[in-house]
Amino acid sequence: MSESPDEQPAPASAKTVNIAVLKSKLVNALGRVLEQQPPSSLEFQSTARKRLSQLFTQSGLTLENGLRERLFTEVLDEVAGYGPIQGLLNDPDINEIMVNGADQVFIERGGVLSETSARFENDEHVLRVLNRMILPLGRRIDYDSPMVDARLPDGSRVNAVIPPVSTHGPIITIRKFIRSFMTIDNLIGMNTLTPNMADFLHACVAARLNLLVSGPTSSGKTTFLNVLSNFIPENERIITIEDAVELQLRQKHVISLETKPSNVDGSGAVTPRDLVRNSLRMRPDRIIVGEVRSAEALDMLQAMNTGHDGSLTTLHANSPRDALSRLETMVLMAGFDLPLRAIRRQIASAIQLIIHLGRLPDGSRKVTHITEITGMEGEIITLSDLFLFKQTGIGPEGKVLGSTDPTGLRPMFTPRLEVVGYKLRPEIFGAGSGKFAQAGRDLG
Repeated sequence: MSESPDEQPAPASAKTVNIAVLKSKLVNALGRVLEQQPPSSLEFQSTARKRLSQLFTQSGLTLENGLRERLFTEVLDEVAGYGPIQGLLNDPDINEIMVNGADQVFIERGGVLSETSARFENDEHVLRVLNRMILPLGRRIDYDSPMVDARLPDGSRVNAVIPPVSTHGPIITIRKFIRSFMTIDNLIGMNTLTPNMADFLHACVAARLNLLVSGPTSSGKTTFLNVLSNFIPENERIITIEDAVELQLRQKHVISLETKPSNVDGSGAVTPRDLVRNSLRMRPDRIIVGEVRSAEALDMLQAMNTGHDGSLTTLHANSPRDALSRLETMVLMAGFDLPLRAIRRQIASAIQLIIHLGRLPDGSRKVTHITEITGMEGEIITLSDLFLFKQTGIGPEGKVLGSTDPTGLRPMFTPRLEVVGYKLRPEIFGAGSGKFAQAGRDLG
């Protein structure tokens, strides 16, 4: 026997609608509190919790403690944080967050992409959160300027694209800042490189060789560059140049320079090339360029060739040879009609070593090449692989099996290492010494 209309239970969505309305009221109420107290203050957190409890009691809703706490957290995130993605930002195991419009949020954890349950109400909600990220930095995003780069207070890097450039609504990509200092021991423990490779690179940095770290997107170039910088002596003056500050150098004498986008009228931009040129007047012992992307490559090479030894930089490339091709292209972007042979001679003279990182199919990141630039042969820059990763198979759960072994060749700059006191052990370049170390094994 069917129930009469008066006896039918309330729709299942009624409680959800009430919670949604309550959440909106809580957000509005806390917004007024926020006008009087900054969200980071302990007073705000205490006041907000008390006010939330009062309003929840007045609503007449009954929820389990877990659901009520979740509601309170969502409201606080909306008012004082970055809305639905605040919890993802708080998770230390997440490396990247990708907002693909209002209805799709992906994360990268351990090198593997996965979709989350986080959702925004609509595109306007995404834009509100985005503006909360960029407005404190004086950045803007609108129809006329639909792309923006910025960084969060914790150093995380933000890139956003909105319509009309994006056809999927507002897109936000956040590369999270690593709060803990990575060391060479951490990378050895993660099998990114071997102890022998670490010893070799330590000597190269200390001997003031110019190093180029290359690799594809999200292969760990910036992290690796940061680790290499730990080998720079404490008594040197270091100038870093980045689009958004990510490097965490622990030396005391570090000057960090950051690019600046143009003003609304198109003027006032400060490019990486401007900063590289200016850094030469700041009495640097070392210049570290977070990443070369354009014409600043020419100024960087000239600096390396005019006494600024020990410089470090990164660039996107799929192999050491590709890295050289990209450098050539970027030098040509400077607008000078330079012969290709002259550019290649500049590169061969300026850079001694390429460290190439790869992101393997299982999500792991490894140094796949350590390659010496040995000079020119005719019109071609000659390369010599000193260490090389070779994959031997696929293990359980898709783990990539392989080892990074020395090729048996000793670098031509060995005498330069020895002059400054680094006489490397023969086994560093001997066959069979490159099996990946177990976690915890020290450089000894």
